[in-house]
Amino acid sequence: MHDTTVRTTMRLERFVRDWLEGAVHRDRRPLEVASWTVGGEPVPFAEAARATYEPHAIGAPWGRPWDTVWFRVTGEVPPEWRPGSAPAGTRAELVVDLGFTGAGPGFQAEGTAWTTDGRIIKAVEPRNQHVPLAPGVALGADGTVDLFVEAAANPDVPNGAWTRPTPMGAWDTAGDAPIYSLRTMHVALVDETVAELLADVRTLSGMVRVLPPASPRGAQVLRALEDMLDVVDPDDIAGTAAAGRAALADALAAPATPSAHRVHAVGHAHIDSAWLWPTRETVRKCARTFSNVLSLMDEDPDVRFACSSAQQYAWVQEHYPELFERIRERVREGRFVPVGGMWVESDTNLPGSEALARQLVAGKRYFIDELGVEPREVWLPDSFGYTAAMPQLARLAGSENFLTQKISWNDTNTMPHHTFWWEGIDGSRVFTHFPPVDTYNSDLSAEELERAERQYAEKGRANTSLAPFGYGDGGGGPTREMVAQARRTADLEGSPRVELSDSQSFFDAARAEYAAPPTWVGEMYLEYHRGTYTSQARTKRGNRRSEHLLREAELWATTAAVRCGTPYPAERLQRIWRTVLLQQFHDILPGSSIAWVHREAERNYAEVARELEEIVATSLRALVGDGDATVAVNSAPFARDGVTGVGARVLDGPRRGTTVAPVPAATGPSDGWVLENDVVRVVVDASGHVVSAVDRATGREAVLPGARANLLQLHRDIPNEWEAWDIDEHHRRTTTDLDAAAKVEVVDGPAGPALRVLREFGSSRVEQDLELPTDGRALRITTRVDWHERQKLLKLAFPLDVRAERATSEIQFGHVHRPTHVNTSWDHARFETVAHRWVHVAEPGFGVAVTNDSTYGHDITATRVDDGRDGRDSATGTTVRLSLLRAPMFPDPDADQGEHELRCELVVGAGIDDAIRHGYALNLPERVVTGERGVEPLVTVDDDAVVVEAVKLAEDGSGDVVLRLYESRGGRARARVALGFAHGDVEVTDLLERPVGAAERDGDDVVVDLTGFQVLTLRVRR
Repeated sequence: MHDTTVRTTMRLERFVRDWLEGAVHRDRRPLEVASWTVGGEPVPFAEAARATYEPHAIGAPWGRPWDTVWFRVTGEVPPEWRPGSAPAGTRAELVVDLGFTGAGPGFQAEGTAWTTDGRIIKAVEPRNQHVPLAPGVALGADGTVDLFVEAAANPDVPNGAWTRPTPMGAWDTAGDAPIYSLRTMHVALVDETVAELLADVRTLSGMVRVLPPASPRGAQVLRALEDMLDVVDPDDIAGTAAAGRAALADALAAPATPSAHRVHAVGHAHIDSAWLWPTRETVRKCARTFSNVLSLMDEDPDVRFACSSAQQYAWVQEHYPELFERIRERVREGRFVPVGGMWVESDTNLPGSEALARQLVAGKRYFIDELGVEPREVWLPDSFGYTAAMPQLARLAGSENFLTQKISWNDTNTMPHHTFWWEGIDGSRVFTHFPPVDTYNSDLSAEELERAERQYAEKGRANTSLAPFGYGDGGGGPTREMVAQARRTADLEGSPRVELSDSQSFFDAARAEYAAPPTWVGEMYLEYHRGTYTSQARTKRGNRRSEHLLREAELWATTAAVRCGTPYPAERLQRIWRTVLLQQFHDILPGSSIAWVHREAERNYAEVARELEEIVATSLRALVGDGDATVAVNSAPFARDGVTGVGARVLDGPRRGTTVAPVPAATGPSDGWVLENDVVRVVVDASGHVVSAVDRATGREAVLPGARANLLQLHRDIPNEWEAWDIDEHHRRTTTDLDAAAKVEVVDGPAGPALRVLREFGSSRVEQDLELPTDGRALRITTRVDWHERQKLLKLAFPLDVRAERATSEIQFGHVHRPTHVNTSWDHARFETVAHRWVHVAEPGFGVAVTNDSTYGHDITATRVDDGRDGRDSATGTTVRLSLLRAPMFPDPDADQGEHELRCELVVGAGIDDAIRHGYALNLPERVVTGERGVEPLVTVDDDAVVVEAVKLAEDGSGDVVLRLYESRGGRARARVALGFAHGDVEVTDLLERPVGAAERDGDDVVVDLTGFQVLTLRVRR
């Protein structure tokens, strides 16, 4: 037989495009349309319903960027189309085209259809344009149509590019001209047989594209499609569609092979809580998507939908209560399935220890309290890498499974597993799945199903994977076309077996078939989007400051409640926590959103700081009284300057002059300066670089010979693809050392004398203050930058005379070790890494730490320099570099422009314990207030390896005190926890403060035995 594959495929494509798709609607009738433009922020339905509407012609423009236009749609369904009168196999529906572009759903105009009494029907979107005309809902008893469409003129922000600057990221720069034209508002008569034929053709034609060219099954399907083309008359598709379906019936009836891959298709819509749109638009995206899902569930009882992010449910509950009650009913039925158990799908690299725990606490408590369910998995398909602390936190929150997708974006190495155990820094494990379909926005096409089967790494041991299907990122969710595809591939030769399912059913099946999966230990580093550790420095600083202020506010509010009976501001703290947790979403905190989002985040952080400072001040006033004595307040978990951890004491006099005065080097000021105390001696050259930092006790030099520390370096930063997201490795090959100093002088700083260095370069200016405490081993560097570069990266380098094979970086509730060499492709790809408050490098007997107060991006590498010593051509050390600022052009062309203040410390002769202590101290500066008495801490621990991370009152309002502790050094610790208040029973609990056992007691004290990095929560009855 002659090969007609190409000709038949071309014939099929034209037939579908030019005849079949258009024949799904037998006929169309226009409706009357009127419009009202909001001209600003969205308004509630009640306000829109009262507005005055003007006629709006089909084809007329509407909607300046980010505005809202309400359309009122009225008319009549022809009597012969109405229920009970319509021809068999037909139904009437409303079709809306707002002027949709080629951009995908969620990245352009979107609409919401409302009844006249304020009930959401469903959304209208580019690939989901229909609105069902259900009697009594959108269709009156007399056949009339009268409804509203709330149309959002959301712009296509990238417009096909992810590198070009755009004005569309903010209301005030996006322009006033309308960007859409209304294309369609009509009633259409659906031919259900034609619609089913179209679904048949899509399924089988997709298979032809993915089956091997020589496949007998592919040939069979192609011939069936050819027969269909012969029997369906383009001039009478309605009359011949049934014959076409009959021609395809045998091909669709052939069952899948016994070894076919099994896919659990889980309805989903990954809705970014902010990204290329502000959070106010996400609220509406949730309503649109969720109403789509409910409408689809009305049509098909087997549809189930997995939905994460408690924040999104809470938005719907607040703004759309009627819709929320419909969701609640489907949740009770087990069809609308809360997953993930987090407040938002947060970034996991950047949130602090307690904040990441609270993501799970806040999310799970909401799902339990408001929806009566507790998700058993963590659902994070799109976060930019996964901290090694997550397995323990997931297990402590009652979750046993984990799902992610983003690691498929790796630019160098391929993850070797799809179903596996993931083991964290403490040894905890979660059962993890990484869908081989390689997308969290699947449409269940033949191409995607074939990819899932082909790529599945566990072949021969297991055979089941999950495919999240539905339009996402900008929302939309699953469609009836996707469900039709799932129906046809449930048991179809040439395809994996597809089952409409939910996440828990998948995990139960995967666990049952794979008793001994492999184990991945440590972080899951994303070899991509490395710039998200640095972009939008103000957002990151706001997050870091908010986390530590929340610690202080809870600590002192709890202490005031226990000591003084001061009312605990539980509701206020919950509201503030929810704001901070929302802004840890994986496109806000990483710095990858439009300008609107980050300016809003900065305003929110300022308000959070104001409120938390007020809570701290009120609590401390109650605790220290109204006297005139100077009281030093220490919120850090370690004692400092004579003040116990999490306590306060009255000082003998005011704190002043706590740093040493820089003195000129022996040969004069032009040759540099010396800062020296009993612990370290630091030499700064005439250009403001640190050329020596000696630990006086050992005589060890911290700075690599011949090198300069405190070296600012400017890099060309033009990534290949995603501007705000990526730092590409080639930035290292275009480095400019900022050598020259405009001025170096001694100034009087807040803590005493400081050495100030001024540098100017490009359009920017940097001012640094170098300070050395009178009795400390840390050189503090405060860097103030007025930044006006574009597509540049500013780093601060510390070449250290330490030959370290690995670097240690703080993460949540512990730390990780990463190689400084590049022996493997995995090491080479990890050229930019994340750390929280400190990094540490060491060789036996000597180490150095670099701490920071708001920086996350680092690179730490083995270094060789020419030291001029006889017999050796170089010295080997380790360079620690902090990534301070970037200047990407998309999606916010003004990212990081303006003034910044960042602090770091060079801690000489430091062990891991010193790094931990200095990291806390830098981020929790001592407070000085006036009062009449000190404050005894509520809790003290006799082993510094055990850190008090949080002190708060219980979430249930009982007044019990909750303490969160962790072992910080990676070893074992047995510690006595002394409680400085009258108390009763002490229980060990999970993160949600549910008891898991009694604590070991020794009199009034609690004794804890912790393994490395173990997190322990104690609930103390008062």
